[in-house]
Amino acid sequence: ATVAVAAGYDYDVAILGAGVGGHGAALHARGKGLKVLVLEARDIGGTCVNRGCVPSKALLASAGTLRTIQNTRRLEALGIKIDAPKSAVGFDRQAVADHANNLALNVRDNMAKSMKGAGIDVWEMKGEVSAPHKVKCIGRDGAVKEVSAKDIILAPGSVPFVPRGIELDGKTVFTSDDSLKLEWVPEWVAIIGSGYIGLEFSDVYTALGSNVTFIEAMPNIMPTFDPEIARLAQRILINPRPIDYHTNVFATKVTPGVPGVSPVIIELTDATTKQVVDHLEVDAALVCTGRAPYTDGLGLESINVETQRGFVPVDETMRVLDAAGAPVEGLYCIGDANGKLMLAHAASAQGISAVENMTGTRNVLNHNHIPAACFTHPEIALVGFNEQQAKDAAKEGGFELGKSTGYFKANSKALAEKEGEGICKILYNKNTEEILGVHIIGLHAADLIQECANAMASGTTLRELAFYVHTHPTLSEVIDGAVKAAVGMAAH
Repeated sequence: ATVAVAAGYDYDVAILGAGVGGHGAALHARGKGLKVLVLEARDIGGTCVNRGCVPSKALLASAGTLRTIQNTRRLEALGIKIDAPKSAVGFDRQAVADHANNLALNVRDNMAKSMKGAGIDVWEMKGEVSAPHKVKCIGRDGAVKEVSAKDIILAPGSVPFVPRGIELDGKTVFTSDDSLKLEWVPEWVAIIGSGYIGLEFSDVYTALGSNVTFIEAMPNIMPTFDPEIARLAQRILINPRPIDYHTNVFATKVTPGVPGVSPVIIELTDATTKQVVDHLEVDAALVCTGRAPYTDGLGLESINVETQRGFVPVDETMRVLDAAGAPVEGLYCIGDANGKLMLAHAASAQGISAVENMTGTRNVLNHNHIPAACFTHPEIALVGFNEQQAKDAAKEGGFELGKSTGYFKANSKALAEKEGEGICKILYNKNTEEILGVHIIGLHAADLIQECANAMASGTTLRELAFYVHTHPTLSEVIDGAVKAAVGMAAH
């Protein structure tokens, strides 16, 4: 049996939560020779694997394939002919849903095996901090046991945030948790919120034949994206599809309906005047208004830790801070629960960083170098500052801001695929040629952004990057073109 390195403790590290963050932390800790305990009260893999990133990509894969087959103009341009009317191309709803569910089960099973194979103890129990270095473990049958650990990592994740006035029934009014089950395809779906999650589901639903109405509280659609990218996304992802939208309004009351019998009724209130301005009647409403940290029941009060808007306060090394702002010895918090950056891969990176710090190697994660992606067709990806943030940084830092753009329509590979829509926009410091932010919309943007994120993380300047050789013909040359243009070099 594995023996704890730290004398006097049952484990070197106990991790509360086996989502992507907890899993990454556990494997890294075990790789450094630590005895590790992981507590998971629900599902190994957490939200990402079971109710988020992974199954949604399965639905999007089905949606994307259906779009490809139905895009007869593109197929004909590629020399492909389908002797059937567009209406003859269909889908099996249950088979699509099964693909998403089976993928989640497979990934979850692989994660469990990876921890077991590494010699990590995994208990199907809820964990809460009972005292410094102490964890109370509560089984599904109510059984309780207490263990000690030199270090504890909180990784409880998050849940969908549902504003007041919205009544969920899981059938006609639901969050992404239930939408991923794809129990039915409504004819008309209202999506409350037009961020990453809402935009991805609009891609799925419209591919499957639904009409979509976005309800957005901000003055503009897709407010979380760089404004230039949002305008282009509206032209590519919104306008050509059966999608309309209401902006600067809240869905202040949502009443469930009965499929095929009565509609969902949505009360719209003006965000400025706070007056009710309209009522919508739709078949279903998907609530995509963000996520809330799942931090209740962690036992934080036992160690004098107070949450801030539900989030657990941490310092730059992921150490939890008490009510006075001082680090709590041996206690870390990673992932959605600390609110630094609510992305699965950020949680994993934070877990690895926390383990590095607890084992004596100082590690500070730069969250501005962590990329993000929206897996629509085509995709949107970004890393670093948006244009307004870059302008603010330039003003504060006293430097001149540069902007350079590469175009998919000038890229041989994109043209070969008949997928010339999209751009790569690079924001940079003209004085130092440091990359401040990159925004891409276009074919495989989610894969392309990684080169930019790695360049930023390693401190590679635009001029250095301009001399790196990119395979021809590939989509990566879209980035190469933008980089070379920024430093006055010609791309060919």
